Amino acid sequence: MPAEPRLVHIVDEVPELDGSPEHLTMVLVLDGFLDAGNAAARAARHLVDLEEDGLLGPPAVPSSSRVVATFDVDQFHDYRARRPAISFVRDHYASYDAPRLVVRLLRDSGGTPYLLLQGPEPDNRWEAFARAVREVVERFGVTRVVSMGSVPMAVPHTRPVALTHHANDPELLLGATSPWRGELRVPSSAQALLEVRLGEWGHPAQGFVAHIPHYLAQLDYPRASAALLEQVELAGRLTLDLSVLHAEAEQREEEITAYLADNAEVDDVVQALERQYDAFERAEESGGNLLAPDEPLPTGEEIGQQFEQFLAGLEEPDDPGPDVAGPDTTGRD
Repeated sequence: MPAEPRLVHIVDEVPELDGSPEHLTMVLVLDGFLDAGNAAARAARHLVDLEEDGLLGPPAVPSSSRVVATFDVDQFHDYRARRPAISFVRDHYASYDAPRLVVRLLRDSGGTPYLLLQGPEPDNRWEAFARAVREVVERFGVTRVVSMGSVPMAVPHTRPVALTHHANDPELLLGATSPWRGELRVPSSAQALLEVRLGEWGHPAQGFVAHIPHYLAQLDYPRASAALLEQVELAGRLTLDLSVLHAEAEQREEEITAYLADNAEVDDVVQALERQYDAFERAEESGGNLLAPDEPLPTGEEIGQQFEQFLAGLEEPDDPGPDVAGPDTTGRD
């Protein structure tokens, strides 16, 4: 039987990690499923931008952003299901956006190194992918894997961003209270399976899933990106500059507020969600449901129709706007 092809290629020498740091975090973001509002993808891009813009670490410390492990994406990606973009320039094809699944070496504001595993979620061979990630974890001595994700929920944008905490070791939760009761059967993901397998192999892994207002699920929602990275800071013992994300979040909130002021019907939808949210908060200690019994939840179609103009109005002519042609931000099979 032919040997299984090597699924991950790891750099032999990484001087920045010599001496096995006491704590080495690997942040995990897989695009395509758990990313309503592009929250996790935007958070990951922010981490890379900080490094490439030279905003991290003392001036005397050179940028350490580089790829230290590369996964064989051809083994995991279904090109017909998620076709990469390619440019057609007058009479020829150019600028093929090849999917990449890589591990980058980054540093936080204090110069502490950490890793970022980012790329499209594997469409197949999840178990093989998990084993390949294990190679990376054990090769570099990763002490904790921290994942980010986001899902559309019946929550208003006028309330704090809610987060679901999860981990393969209860001690990693640090007393965080789950909003869920009992067992939920939900569609799995490579990211979720990886957390399970890492736990079986004795490697700590935890994550955070932001709850995105479902009427904004197709729009970049930087407020949630900042909320996710605030949790990554705590879990990974990192210090990150989130000022750019906070500024983007303020601008987005102003745009939403201005739109609601001119659209009473949409504002009514948001107010109904506010009442549902507040009712849940009051009933949470007694095990109440997320939905208030006297507040019917608008359907996704109804909310989509109400916000169709809103989404179109936020796109500037010279701005590509939200990545609506990219990975599905609301989840897919």
